[in-house]
Amino acid sequence: MIGTIVSVLSSTIVNVALPDIMGAFGMGQDKAQLLSTAFLAAMTGAMLLNAWMVESFGQRATFLLAISVFMGASVLGGLAPAEGVLILARILQGASAGILQPLTMMVIFQVFPPERRGSAMGIYGIGVVLAPALGPAVGGIMVDSFSWRYVFFLTPPFCAIGILAALMFLPGRAGSGPPRRFDWIGFLLMAVFLVTLLTGLSHGQRDGWSSNVIVLNLAAAAACGMAFFWWELRTASPMLNLKLFSIPAFSAASVVAFIFGAGIYGSTYLVPLFVQTVQGYTATRSGLLLMPAGLVLGVIFPLAGRLTDRTSPHMPIVLGLIVFATSSALMAQADTNTSFLAFAWWLVLGRIGLAFIMTSLNAGALGTVPHAMLGQGSGAINFVRQLGGALGVNLLSVALERRSQLYTQTFAATQDAANTASAEALRQLSALYAHAGLTEGVALAASSQFLGSVVAAQGSMMAFRDSFRMVSVIFMIGVIPAVFIHRQAAERGSQGSPTGRGDGCA
Repeated sequence: MIGTIVSVLSSTIVNVALPDIMGAFGMGQDKAQLLSTAFLAAMTGAMLLNAWMVESFGQRATFLLAISVFMGASVLGGLAPAEGVLILARILQGASAGILQPLTMMVIFQVFPPERRGSAMGIYGIGVVLAPALGPAVGGIMVDSFSWRYVFFLTPPFCAIGILAALMFLPGRAGSGPPRRFDWIGFLLMAVFLVTLLTGLSHGQRDGWSSNVIVLNLAAAAACGMAFFWWELRTASPMLNLKLFSIPAFSAASVVAFIFGAGIYGSTYLVPLFVQTVQGYTATRSGLLLMPAGLVLGVIFPLAGRLTDRTSPHMPIVLGLIVFATSSALMAQADTNTSFLAFAWWLVLGRIGLAFIMTSLNAGALGTVPHAMLGQGSGAINFVRQLGGALGVNLLSVALERRSQLYTQTFAATQDAANTASAEALRQLSALYAHAGLTEGVALAASSQFLGSVVAAQGSMMAFRDSFRMVSVIFMIGVIPAVFIHRQAAERGSQGSPTGRGDGCA
């Protein structure tokens, strides 16, 4: 739980500090999003290392290595003298977080019997949601009162506690034989795929989608992605065991996990950016906006976990997807006049939906996996979710920028002499500036500049609306594969093994 807290905290808390970081280093939107996408990309790739590391070194050594790297990367991020060092720190944070998160699911499914896993996930979730609930609020206070650098210094104390707990409670390596051969070719193909894909998506809007650099990056990503799947089907020690996806319920859960990752990480990226850039919130107020939703999530988690133990997994998942889609659709109506309470309520509604999805999705997916493949199944489902998150943030960022430009250009084209409302606004603004002592020419220029800023703000607001609407549609699409995650497959998978005998759980 402590390991997951530090990784979730770091993946969300930086969002409230993005405007200040952009100002400190003079970063544009394309580079600023790398602070989120580099973290998610590194986490995505590293998740596939988890099963091999646990088999080779044991849970204790794997946890200690990952959380120690995370602690060092957090300190590096807080002291970063340039944007390149800061991005490197986020990559190291993401890589270590990717090893930590699947380990959590593995431990829960080994310690608790099938009929108690939902409840265990619910109780575990109480601790986990405290990070996104309290972290952005505390981070916002630190940004406004001190500096954005202090958000990186929140996690090292938790890392120290996690190291002590691991030394006392986590077991060492279970087996005594030689470790499984590491799939270096698969790992390199996956790393190149993620780097080239996210680089192409991040820089496409700035450099042009038809530019040689972007086309080369996207072509390399496609080639490496296909080569990765080809290699994983043929190697004796795959990093991602594609046989897992021959289990229908696991495949359906993977599709939902991908959509879930795209929606949750994308919306978490959009909300702080919207309220700070469109509504003019401070970082503290932005963080406080997210707090009620996180606290409600902590209350709903145990209830959703108990429901998971008593119903087919697909029912809470479908309910959660619909509720979160409704929340995003409501946020698509937001504007500069939307009240704090209204936005907080929409976020609360969305987090209620997430609680039902998260507990049932993990139980429904890993419950179908034979005990001997539990480590690979945990890494695979987390990998798919994080891949959706990495792509979701990138694609929503691209969509946001493109829609903003489109709306701004469209609105600007209507600001001509035939537009009586604009002409009257310019006349009144010029009169105000002239009354303040400006000359006629300067007053007219200032009025035009002010009107241009209003048009740009309106275009940005409409682009955010479209982005929230996209998230809503994505979650509604997720209902289709969710209905295939059913109890019968979960029960059969949890009791089976590769040899057909029931192994049970320790």
